[in-house]
Amino acid sequence: MVKTLNAEIVVAGTGPTGMIAALGLAHAGFFVALAGPRPRGDDRRTTALMRPALTYLDSLGILQRVAGEAAPLSVMRIVDATSRLIRSPIVTFRASEIGEESFGLNTPNTVLNEALETAIAEQKTIEWRQATVAHWEIGDKSAVATLDDRTRIEAPLAIAADGRDSRAREAAGIKTAGRSYRQSALVLNFAHTREHGSTSTEFHTETGPFTQVPLPGNRSSLVWVVRPETAAELALLDDAALSMRIEEKMQSMLGRVTVEPGRQIYPLSSLLPTCFAKNRVALVGEAAHVFPPIGAQGLNLGIRDVEDIVRTASDDRLDPGSVTALAAYDGRRRPDILARSTAVNLLNLSLLSDLLPAQMARSAGLGALKALSPVRAFFMREGMQPGSGFARIVSSLREQMWR
Repeated sequence: MVKTLNAEIVVAGTGPTGMIAALGLAHAGFFVALAGPRPRGDDRRTTALMRPALTYLDSLGILQRVAGEAAPLSVMRIVDATSRLIRSPIVTFRASEIGEESFGLNTPNTVLNEALETAIAEQKTIEWRQATVAHWEIGDKSAVATLDDRTRIEAPLAIAADGRDSRAREAAGIKTAGRSYRQSALVLNFAHTREHGSTSTEFHTETGPFTQVPLPGNRSSLVWVVRPETAAELALLDDAALSMRIEEKMQSMLGRVTVEPGRQIYPLSSLLPTCFAKNRVALVGEAAHVFPPIGAQGLNLGIRDVEDIVRTASDDRLDPGSVTALAAYDGRRRPDILARSTAVNLLNLSLLSDLLPAQMARSAGLGALKALSPVRAFFMREGMQPGSGFARIVSSLREQMWR
């Protein structure tokens, strides 16, 4: 028997971005149907959530649920660990330079997902159907999702939060451009004998970044980007051998390393749609942008997607999936997504390139960040919130004019 559910907005996908979208729209007064199974409980990844993202999560009642199991990020450091002819200087970003105690919090994905699930269960205006969308029908006035449990959900707006292989995006006729990298990310957590000092260190290597991010106590998370075959070899090492490899890679800066159980490998790729909303469907999260894990941009960008779709839908409550509303959303998201995707992909390609011009450009850019504190402050602010660096410059100019 087919059950039909009418909603104001249907959200497809139950990763962090999809659940945050459902909560954000519900808090804005919409009746939301959320479609997708519960997240897996074995995700070893962590997410560095910047302050603007934390502010939004706080407005949804999520921050207080995760803060106790997250670690602050007060210092972020880039180290050139390549053996190439031209090497870049070490660049250190301190939150105190821009008047902040920390850039944000590093949060285990399982902790964040559990908090989001609990909040959704408490929200009376979210109907969560824990089944996958099997088929989409996109009409002039609504989008219809048929789930694999035979539930039919109809709404004037569909939010595609169903990942890089989004069925909703495909049903809306949105094309994509992308590429697969010969890189995979080995993800795990580890303990260490020295304190991390709330410092994250991103070692740049010839195969990609090796990124340590603090967790509570003397523990850190690791994203190690290498060739796919190397990732497979590392994952098969015993705990003692892998711990030694990690300690050597980090130059023993955190003392003795002990890896914790659970290792996962994720192939890397990039993907960018031709537009971010069309035919009753708006894209958020990895349905809208995929790029390598550099600079803690992924979920932070996805949360900004959510903020903008909530704002857009609220501006057109009578028909949040109208052509006008979707065009407004596309216009709001395009500059941010294109800028972040381009910057991350270019930085990743510069790591992989053996060409001297690429090495020189990368070294010159990092050298400027190290030497010029105003430039460093600008990039720190822009890294947390697009436009905030420019806003600070304008504010400073105004202050100087009034003196």
